[in-house]
Amino acid sequence: MQSEADAPKSFHVAIIMDGNGRWGTRQGLSRADGHRAGAEAVRRCVEAAPGLGVTTLTLFAFSVANWRRPDPEVAALMSLFRAYLAADARRLVENGVRLSMLGRRDRLPPDLAAEVETVEAASAGGGRLSLRIAIDYSSREAIVAAARALGGAATLGGLERLIGEAGPVDLLIRTGGEKRLSDFLLWECAFAELWFTDRMWPEFDADDFGAAAADYRARVRTFGALPPKAGVLQPA
Repeated sequence: MQSEADAPKSFHVAIIMDGNGRWGTRQGLSRADGHRAGAEAVRRCVEAAPGLGVTTLTLFAFSVANWRRPDPEVAALMSLFRAYLAADARRLVENGVRLSMLGRRDRLPPDLAAEVETVEAASAGGGRLSLRIAIDYSSREAIVAAARALGGAATLGGLERLIGEAGPVDLLIRTGGEKRLSDFLLWECAFAELWFTDRMWPEFDADDFGAAAADYRARVRTFGALPPKAGVLQPA
């Protein structure tokens, strides 16, 4: 794997971490066991991200639609979020990782919301990686809220400041074999490159992350313009 000194130009990666429950049941385990295994995949990717040139990593952990799942599974997920914060807070701070949460907080268990705020404050000085975890998140709701906040003064620039604080997503990864955005970072992913894999999230490792990043760098991004002509030197 590349060292951070050799890492290429930084970029923003977003991941829809799909397949935890299915992985668990296929292993003869519970869906909750699958989600716990998925937490280990989060740790692997957070550790690998800086070496791949990733400066912002946004993970989709729990959508607004996920409240429709059975109560025991929702409770297990909330418990897992608490456990992750408790186990990894010090590691995040020591490794220069700044944690922030996207999504609503008023529907989370109060102790979980308080713990999120504590870890956000403790890791605020981290400059090596911005780790954003989306919980109780809906991109459409975020866009509506931003538009309402701006009222009649809504502009592309204004919405960008309210919605896309971390900047546009360069690469969106989705595991688990599904090929859709599922109401995740719709604004920020307007020009994102998409990378899908059949591997379930608990199976996703640093090599998979590296393969996705390498595939991204091999693509020519035109943003609606024509691709550069071969042999023509492009401005830096």
